[in-house]
Amino acid sequence: MHDIWNPWHGCVKVSEGCENCYMYYLDALHDGDGSRIYRTGAGFRYPLSKDRAGNYKVQSGEMLRVCMTSDFFLAEADPWRAEAWDIIRQRPDVKFYLLTKRPQRVPDCLPPDWGDGWPNVFMNVTAENQRRADERVPILLSLPFRHKGVMCAPFIGPVRLREYLQTGQIEQVLCDGENYNGARPLHYDWVKSLHDECKEFNITFVFCGTGRRFVKDGRLYKIEDSGMGTLQAYKSGLSFLGKPIEFELTDAWGYPIPEKKLYKPRFRAKCARCGMRLTCNGCSNCGKCDA
Repeated sequence: MHDIWNPWHGCVKVSEGCENCYMYYLDALHDGDGSRIYRTGAGFRYPLSKDRAGNYKVQSGEMLRVCMTSDFFLAEADPWRAEAWDIIRQRPDVKFYLLTKRPQRVPDCLPPDWGDGWPNVFMNVTAENQRRADERVPILLSLPFRHKGVMCAPFIGPVRLREYLQTGQIEQVLCDGENYNGARPLHYDWVKSLHDECKEFNITFVFCGTGRRFVKDGRLYKIEDSGMGTLQAYKSGLSFLGKPIEFELTDAWGYPIPEKKLYKPRFRAKCARCGMRLTCNGCSNCGKCDA
């Protein structure tokens, strides 16, 4: 996917949300071991890669989700992180979405010129249930980042964030069910409650998908097709766009980039009814589908 940057791969399970890790599952399908942690090859410098015309493949204004098959603040990745920060430093025109289950490690892992945060970095913590929300979100609120969000995925227990949302620091909340083997049920009532809290504070809320096991009105639905899960999330009508998140993107010289020169996501017909639409980087137009 054109919106993902994985400078390293593999991870160490740290909480109950990791029990049915999708990365471990997918690696096992190819006789791999998700616990084997390694620096990626050419992909490590993906944000700096250029096409034959000398233009960056990742365009100004795009958002890259970082370490979706690992954790950016994983201890085993300490030897490589400084170089990853340097790559981010060289692309102040791109938005970088960081997600971690290890916010306690963040203060010791920031670059020396971090200050109160780089304006193009969006820091998020995973909160799969209330226990992890109460453990990780307070740490997130104490960290020097310009942009902060919460990802409730896999959403395996009710989560209330109201006391954290009212601080005004959280700009986005996403939630998603669990997929692949051993998927635990996501309850509609949990999603609706979280939606209502975000709505109260006009904070963007994205219901990405139901996962493979979804409970509504006391009935368990088995949804084996992930595409159907995102469709059902869309049809729920619970996702909404709150206050805009203003990223101060600049060129290499520090000058603001005009809106007309920023990347505009392209969507295909089938994208209109996808739960991920509000947080999606758009179609890469790779030509692999005709939808």
